[in-house]
Amino acid sequence: MIGFLRLIGLLNSALWLGTTVFFTFGMNPVASSASMRGLLGAGNYPYFSVAIAQVLVARYFWWQCGCSFVAVLHVAAEWLYFGKVPRRFWLGLLAGLVSINLLGALWLAPHLKEWHTMQYALNASPQRQEAAGRTFRAWQRVFQTFNLITVAGVAIYFLRIANPPDPARFVSAVKFRS
Repeated sequence: MIGFLRLIGLLNSALWLGTTVFFTFGMNPVASSASMRGLLGAGNYPYFSVAIAQVLVARYFWWQCGCSFVAVLHVAAEWLYFGKVPRRFWLGLLAGLVSINLLGALWLAPHLKEWHTMQYALNASPQRQEAAGRTFRAWQRVFQTFNLITVAGVAIYFLRIANPPDPARFVSAVKFRS
């Protein structure tokens, strides 16, 4: 059971870190690249490139939520099976990552989509389009900042899972030798 629990935790944290890094530095920049502009054409690029990115962001947030909930279940299983209470730092880090992911999935991604749609709406006034564009750009920067914080947090969590600092539950035989 110990090996299985460790495997689940390590696999989940590796997938979580891999998708976070891949999305942040691989997929997300593609939406604003010259290749995307060439693919969509100059007339379609401003709207559809960001709309494609919004679809990817929504999926990304739900993947993050899934990985963070598996991590919470893993910590709970370690606590129940090993009888070790996790340290406050690790619980705080995990709670922060879960909070960021839920905030992104349930609030930020839908609002980014709404502001982007409003920015290019034909029936909206120019002032409203401009205000929606400013709001979208500001919250897009917030998303990027949270994304970089998430990369750092998941990397720290992965290192903790890969190198558990907690001592073993059982006393080794070396302690009893004279």
